[in-house]
Amino acid sequence: MTSVTDPRGSTPPLSRPVSRTAKAAVADALRDATYEILPFKSAEEKVLAHVPTDVALTVTTTEAKGIGPTIALAASLTEHGYRAAPHIAARLVRDQAHLADIVEQLRDSGIDRLFCVGGDAAEPAGDFPDALSLFQGLQTIGHSFTSVGIGGYPEGHGLIDDELIEQALEAKAPYATQIITQLCFDAATTIRWARAVRARGVTLPIRVGIPGAVSRQKLIRVSAGLGLGQSARFLKKQQNMFWRFFLPGGYSPNKLIERLTPAFAQEDNNLQGFHVFTFNDLESTEAWRKAWLARLS
Repeated sequence: MTSVTDPRGSTPPLSRPVSRTAKAAVADALRDATYEILPFKSAEEKVLAHVPTDVALTVTTTEAKGIGPTIALAASLTEHGYRAAPHIAARLVRDQAHLADIVEQLRDSGIDRLFCVGGDAAEPAGDFPDALSLFQGLQTIGHSFTSVGIGGYPEGHGLIDDELIEQALEAKAPYATQIITQLCFDAATTIRWARAVRARGVTLPIRVGIPGAVSRQKLIRVSAGLGLGQSARFLKKQQNMFWRFFLPGGYSPNKLIERLTPAFAQEDNNLQGFHVFTFNDLESTEAWRKAWLARLS
């Protein structure tokens, strides 16, 4: 069987024995993984060059550039045959008319997927301070999105009290079809959180946010490209991520997947997929995913 390493040559995955059920579930999750991309220069070119059209995508919104570039990239990728879901940040939407215009743009572009977040803008641009209010606005308009994602926070939000963020998850769940978690590098924390979500009666499938094959230099460039205000908030919320990436040798997602694997065969959580934060390192991330699938097969 082929041995698999990440670009920095770390330990091959699945060094511990796992059940066939768990192994098959993780293979399915990686086969159906979604990729998150940033609407930066050359992003579309990299997607077309390295990502198969059967990999669904989400396109983030940056505070510095606003929603426009996100919609434009998602629309262009949809034209190329990808399933692309734009991130719509509630705090960047001005009012109901602006929201209706966004929905019309997405419909006209053939986009039927959406990921709704509150966003990290210090002050809302208008009537929507959080994702729940945005969902209520969407309900008023009416829409035909078949896939609607909301965010999950296994380690908390960093800016919002833990109990409030979980109450918000419960309130948003009826509007959504899946939960996509923020990056969490501790598998046990993610599993405990997923069990707690299930115990609170939220039964949406959960995609676990994991890093792709990303270098520390890439993270520095991404942080700089987000814009000063958003970059500072990004760093505050992702201190754990940056600390781990800057350890000697960097960080490999392999051990994280290995430690999550048993939970995919258990019925006390809703872990059903992976969402890969690529930071636009698409060539190395796709090679890493293919290597994992080869290993699991």
